[in-house]
Amino acid sequence: MKGGQPQRANTRLFMQLVAFGGCVDSAPLAEAMKQAGLPGVLYEDMNDPRGVALLTFGEDPAFFLDRVRPLLTKAPFASLVQKPEYTMVGRTYSLGYEPDLIDALLHRPARTVLNPAWRWGVWYPLRRSGRFAQLPPDEQRVILAEHGTIGMSFGAADLAHDVRLACHGLDKDDNDFVVGLIGKDLYPLSAIVQAMRKTQQTALYLERLGPFFVGRAVWQSAL
Repeated sequence: MKGGQPQRANTRLFMQLVAFGGCVDSAPLAEAMKQAGLPGVLYEDMNDPRGVALLTFGEDPAFFLDRVRPLLTKAPFASLVQKPEYTMVGRTYSLGYEPDLIDALLHRPARTVLNPAWRWGVWYPLRRSGRFAQLPPDEQRVILAEHGTIGMSFGAADLAHDVRLACHGLDKDDNDFVVGLIGKDLYPLSAIVQAMRKTQQTALYLERLGPFFVGRAVWQSAL
């Protein structure tokens, strides 16, 4: 609702994270992205001294096939070893009470990952158990509110900011969501994962969580 009127939008922002190993220098990758004029973020992997990950996004999912795929199949990306277990893809979605629906669906996620002050990122997929879907809607809302309150408290303190993507039917592992935790420091991103472990949703109703990609942005661009 906005101004007492329902908001509707058919457009979504699609985001994809693709990870690689075997990179000894990330600078040529960043230059290739710059020359290609693609929006995205290039991360260096904290847990792999030769690891990187590329986050790209667009409103049309054909963007990943028509623009990103050709880039990744030629130098300097072509010589890298892809890590398919870290490939994540999803689309933005609405919770139903956003004050500005278009901003929530298209602009805020991009602003979050492109903020030069927030270079650390923790990305992971998750799948809820079927038991959650069988709960009454009111009980689901209570469980999700507990989760959301923690996230909002970290965001209000500028400690962690989240990107939530739905990936039903979009990835090979049949996950439900992809979550990106973004911030200027790494320890609050770890702390929010720790705090979320105590919620009902995580403790009782998750079937699968991870793997986790942890990295710091070395290149960010909206163009």
